[in-house]
Amino acid sequence: MHRLLSLLAAPALALGTLGTLAAPGAAAAPSNSDLRVVRLDPDPVAPGGTTTVHGFVGNGGPQTAASPFTVVIDLPPGFTPTGPYFPSACTVTGRTVSCTFPAGLPSLRSATALVPVRADAELPHGLKTVGQVRVVSADDHNPANNLTPFTLTVS
Repeated sequence: MHRLLSLLAAPALALGTLGTLAAPGAAAAPSNSDLRVVRLDPDPVAPGGTTTVHGFVGNGGPQTAASPFTVVIDLPPGFTPTGPYFPSACTVTGRTVSCTFPAGLPSLRSATALVPVRADAELPHGLKTVGQVRVVSADDHNPANNLTPFTLTVS
């Protein structure tokens, strides 16, 4: 639990900061890192309104991630990704948004993909529906914590 709290307390790194940590053009050996997704439910949203899904990923270590990693956000029906996204190079396929971060996420630090979403105007008040955030990395040695749900609430 202490380790999880440390991850939550660590500031999220900006994309530019991460990019300066890896040697350009160097193929790094896989690291001993544990990338994990931390559940964060977005703020409630009115029908037709927008909220932001936070794809929060922490590196439980013990090493800095030597490979790029991708945060994938799967939205439930009734919600559409709208952008702009962070990082800006996120790609969208239907209701799935994929955001790739460069190698270099240090142990006990975090990175966050920000994905604004719009709720369909006809969604009923009080609706609660579930999406998911997952992280994909060649370095990650513990797949058990690479996926978590989040709840979107229509208010």
